[in-house]
Amino acid sequence: MNHQEAVTNTKEIIMGNPVVHFELMSKNPEKVAEFYQKIFNWKVEHHPELNYRIVQTGSKDGINGGILKPPRPEPWPGNMTMYVAVDDLAAYRKRIVEAGGKIQIEEQEVPGMGWFTLFTDPEDRMIGLWKNKA
Repeated sequence: MNHQEAVTNTKEIIMGNPVVHFELMSKNPEKVAEFYQKIFNWKVEHHPELNYRIVQTGSKDGINGGILKPPRPEPWPGNMTMYVAVDDLAAYRKRIVEAGGKIQIEEQEVPGMGWFTLFTDPEDRMIGLWKNKA
């Protein structure tokens, strides 16, 4: 293990890899958004050009998320996805494959915000990795 790997491993142990975002997959995103707005008073902002609704939960302690209708027909690999913050998408993709997971989206940019990777675990649950823009 070189110095950089040791520093990275120590940083991960100290800081951990928090869940930083969630996404709800829906056949009817408008209805689902209204449901959560009524129950929790979440602020939901629709971005039709992205086919996406950004969810602000209004808490400093919790995380924010999104609601979307996936661009392909069901079955979807789960109806909810969470995103885990990482500092190196490529390194984690390698770890995922070595552990038996499958990469579904290699790496995609969210302009002005960062990059994500989507993978499925051995039981086909979809999970995301997130790397903030520096």
